[in-house]
Amino acid sequence: MKSGRVWFFAAALLLTTLTSFRQEKRKIIIDQDAAGPAGTDQQSMLLLIQSPQTEVLGITVVTGDQWLREEVAHTLRMLELIGRTDIPVVPGAEYPLVRRQQETEQWEQRYGTVAWLGAWTPRFYHPPDQLGEMPEGKPSTSPANEDAAHFLLRMVHKFPNQITIYAGGPMTNLAQAISIDPQFAGLAKELVFMGASLNPRTDDPEFMNAPTHEFNIWFDPEAAHIVLRAPWKKIVCTPVDISVKTRLSTELVNRVKTGNSAAARYIAKYARLRGNYNYLWDELAAAAWLDPGIITKKEILYMDVDLDRGAGYGNTLSWVAHDKPKIEVQAVEVQDDLDLDRFYKLFVDLLTAPAPTNN
Repeated sequence: MKSGRVWFFAAALLLTTLTSFRQEKRKIIIDQDAAGPAGTDQQSMLLLIQSPQTEVLGITVVTGDQWLREEVAHTLRMLELIGRTDIPVVPGAEYPLVRRQQETEQWEQRYGTVAWLGAWTPRFYHPPDQLGEMPEGKPSTSPANEDAAHFLLRMVHKFPNQITIYAGGPMTNLAQAISIDPQFAGLAKELVFMGASLNPRTDDPEFMNAPTHEFNIWFDPEAAHIVLRAPWKKIVCTPVDISVKTRLSTELVNRVKTGNSAAARYIAKYARLRGNYNYLWDELAAAAWLDPGIITKKEILYMDVDLDRGAGYGNTLSWVAHDKPKIEVQAVEVQDDLDLDRFYKLFVDLLTAPAPTNN
């Protein structure tokens, strides 16, 4: 009889332990140039928010594809529309560390036009203190009363070795956090970022002309240099080379439209299809973190950024192990190929699923 009770309590303890293990969520901070509505920035955040396996501790925002103020507004409004205003939105850097618009325009006169200038792109330009168009409506909620760098630091000290930092835009916020506290990178679990370009196979003129140019790295090269040389435990990179294999097609959007979730309705209303190059840049980086099986080929490279002020300023530098510089550069797991069907299925499944909570 006694042995039966012991077995019962042991089984109950095991069941409790397994249940707790299954319910434990992966902590993540989303650092994003959160242009909107919809688009790759907002859609990647939605994938991470919609996943039942994640606990999104916050979204830190940085100027990139749009200005900081409007990116914050689009993110707050997106969270309102999907019922996830529990996630804090934290404003970060409004400008790159060094690069400035006027200098970039002078650089273009000497070395040639850059296809995408983000917030500085002439046909979309407006002053940084203006919101621009908000077709989804202005938010009624407010951002956190804290800056991104200090929020990032506070979180990694609160949850050491537990937090994935997901970077979907320029790395200014991360570089500022490292500059304030050099322990930042070492206290995180890992860095996952969309960025860099090595040698993509594409007919897209943006990368045919400049195969190592990529906006997230280029917009703030000094920040990327600081971040890539920091002592992270692990760095995972989704480069242009693999992003250009994806497409946001009408067929894929129609599959999302069949869902009745708030996220699906948001995508159905605001998804944007632009010409032949509707890449799922940031969505792939997010999805591959959620399901590593999406990636079918990867390699280890050592990575940095060209900081010389010549034609290659802001371009990606990379080396295999035996050719790398002798100091400071870190190993980066670079994704080379993917299972497209598996990726698209996860994209649709997450966006059409009911929104989970952080609890």
